Amino acid sequence: MKSKYILYLVATLVICLFFSLVYADTFGAKKKRPKPEEFGTIVLNNFSEKKSVSPVVFKHWLHRSKYTCRLCHVDIGFAMKVDETGITENDNINGIFCGACHNGKEAFAPEEKQANGVVKKNCDRCHSFGKKVDFKNDFYTFKKGLPQERFGNGIDWIKAEDQKLLTLKDQLEGISIKRKKLENPKEEMLSAKVAGMPNIIFSHKKHAVWNGCELCHPEVFGVKRGQTVYSMQDLFNGKYCGACHGSVAFPNDDCQRCHTEAVS
Repeated sequence: MKSKYILYLVATLVICLFFSLVYADTFGAKKKRPKPEEFGTIVLNNFSEKKSVSPVVFKHWLHRSKYTCRLCHVDIGFAMKVDETGITENDNINGIFCGACHNGKEAFAPEEKQANGVVKKNCDRCHSFGKKVDFKNDFYTFKKGLPQERFGNGIDWIKAEDQKLLTLKDQLEGISIKRKKLENPKEEMLSAKVAGMPNIIFSHKKHAVWNGCELCHPEVFGVKRGQTVYSMQDLFNGKYCGACHGSVAFPNDDCQRCHTEAVS
């Protein structure tokens, strides 16, 4: 009797393992949902710990409240993935990458000379990992009065800009090149491929506000319609739409934000 019970338990475990692997491959592994103020936050550690310095904690919510994604990832040149840019202290000192803004004019500099001649170092404002730092900007104070959303940061960023609650900077003097505005960007209908799931209405206009064309084409998506083939699993794995949605833009579990076609 005991041996039959053990055999039953083993069989049950094997079946559970089988289905967990199948569904993990189909729908992606479930991850712990970060706190609203932590969504989009990344840790940059190419060289910091090697030089006995705390890694940089980069808060996307703070930067995206002031600048477009395109300005940072196209004009300034940050890679789309963590630690792929390989930023050095010399780069910043020479006005490249973080140093394009953190120069004492656009944003605080690494060092600031006070009126009394004392030099104030701002290292901890970026290299804050593992430290208790009293930051100037508080997420929940910033969030008050902005349109709310269920996922991600809990902020509807598109609606906030439509309501003129946010004004994003898309040009940086000495860095950006003047370009023509995208005229009449079209909406695209994308098939859901799943029975009962509404089709996706992709808004070029909404994405152009933040990304321009260059951020997505041709590095992430081909220029011609239908040229790039991808699945939801690819998105869950951080590819294509998932390069932004799930790490910075609203996550993929907010299905109704993309699958918006009215079903009759």
